[in-house]
Amino acid sequence: MLPDFLNDEANAVSASRFHLRGNVMKIKNIKKLAIAAVFGIGLFSIASVAVNAQGNSGWAHEKNRIRKQEKAIEKARRDQYRIYRNGSFYQTDYRGAELLRQAVNEGYRQGYRQGAQDRRYSILTGYQSATMYRSGIFGYQSYVDRGQYQHYFRQGFERGYWDGFNSQTRYGYYSGGKWSILGDVLRSVLDIRGY
Repeated sequence: MLPDFLNDEANAVSASRFHLRGNVMKIKNIKKLAIAAVFGIGLFSIASVAVNAQGNSGWAHEKNRIRKQEKAIEKARRDQYRIYRNGSFYQTDYRGAELLRQAVNEGYRQGYRQGAQDRRYSILTGYQSATMYRSGIFGYQSYVDRGQYQHYFRQGFERGYWDGFNSQTRYGYYSGGKWSILGDVLRSVLDIRGY
């Protein structure tokens, strides 16, 4: 056993070592804490950039959607047509206008065939007695009004019939294996105006 004064001194040295070791431990803990904080800030920054990028991506997607929608509206506005008939205007879009053009052309083709056949067999009943003229729905699609389609089909049919019956090309022409009505005649029959 040590005398008390030495015992006190040994305890003091031991306490000082413990205190020093505690400070070293605190410094190591602070370093670890600092490293963890830097690492955490780094992760937070990366996550923030990723979220921001996703936010920008979402915004870009929304802008594209809006731009496509505006283009579709503009195209629909550009593709609007008015058809003048019997003192009134009727509205349609590009598809409706094309179907009515088709009605005139198909009427001309069928009328030409009927007129040529009537000439060949010397049938003098005229275009109005032809079944196809009376029905007026050859090639009809329900996208346009049936009465409109019939009117324009019959207009084409009448002109085609007289060309076929008289073996002439006053209203149309033959090209690519089919008869078609002339562009000027089509415009006079079908008064389509874009707006």
